[in-house]
Amino acid sequence: MAGSPALLLLLSLGLCYISIQGQRNTMVARFVDRNMKHPQEGQRLELECPPYGIDSGVSWIRQDKDGKLHFIVYISMFSRTTYPGNEKTSSQFEGSKQGNSFRLVVKSFRAQDEGTYFCITNINQVLHFSFGQPAFFPVTTTAAALTTPAVTTQSSQVTKKDICVQTSDPGTSNKNMLNFYCEIYIWAPLAGVCLVLLIALIVTIVLCQKTRRRRCRCKRPPNGKPGAKPSVPTRHI
Repeated sequence: MAGSPALLLLLSLGLCYISIQGQRNTMVARFVDRNMKHPQEGQRLELECPPYGIDSGVSWIRQDKDGKLHFIVYISMFSRTTYPGNEKTSSQFEGSKQGNSFRLVVKSFRAQDEGTYFCITNINQVLHFSFGQPAFFPVTTTAAALTTPAVTTQSSQVTKKDICVQTSDPGTSNKNMLNFYCEIYIWAPLAGVCLVLLIALIVTIVLCQKTRRRRCRCKRPPNGKPGAKPSVPTRHI
C-alpha cells in the first residue's frame, strides 16, 4: 500500500502527458509566414497544414463571410492535386505536399478570396476539421468618417447603427463559434480524466494514512519479543 500513491501519481501524470501529446497533433491551418496578420491586395498568400500523423490526403476549404463553404483542392499523400471540376491545375491556387505538411498557395489574393481557411482529412470514415486561419484585408477607416461630426442627435444614432452593421463580420463569428466547439470537444475529456485520477489519488493517500495509524497503536512487548520478561537492571557494587 505504501507504493500505491506514488504509482497512481505516475499513472495520472502519464495519462495527462499522453493526452497533451495528442493535442499537439491537432490539425491547425496557418500562414507559412508567422508574422503575417492580414494579406494585401494581389499578394501571394501561402498557408500550411502541419503534420497530423496520418496516412491520408488533405482537402482545403474556405468559409466566406456569409458562412458558405467552398472546396479549393484535394492533395493526396503523393502530392497529387484535384481542383473543382476534377481539374488537375488551377489558375488561382496551388496545392502541394512538402514533407509532411500540406500547403495551399493563393497566387494573387483578391477580395473574393477573403474568408477563413480550413484543412480537412478523412480518418476511418470520420471527417476531422482543423482550426481555421482567417484571411481578411485589414480594416481601414476613411478620414471623412473620423473628422465629420454628427449634425443632430437623430443622425448620430443612425450613424452609430450603420457603423455597427458595417463592422459585423459573420465569418469571424462563425470561426469563433467553430473554434469554441473544438476546444470543448478537446479539453473537456482531458479535464475529466485528470479530475478522476486526482480524486482517486487523494482517496488512496487517506486510506494509507489510516492504515499506518492503526498499526502504530499496537503495543510492542518488552525487548521486542512476545512473552519476554522485562530485564532487571544490574547493580554494580
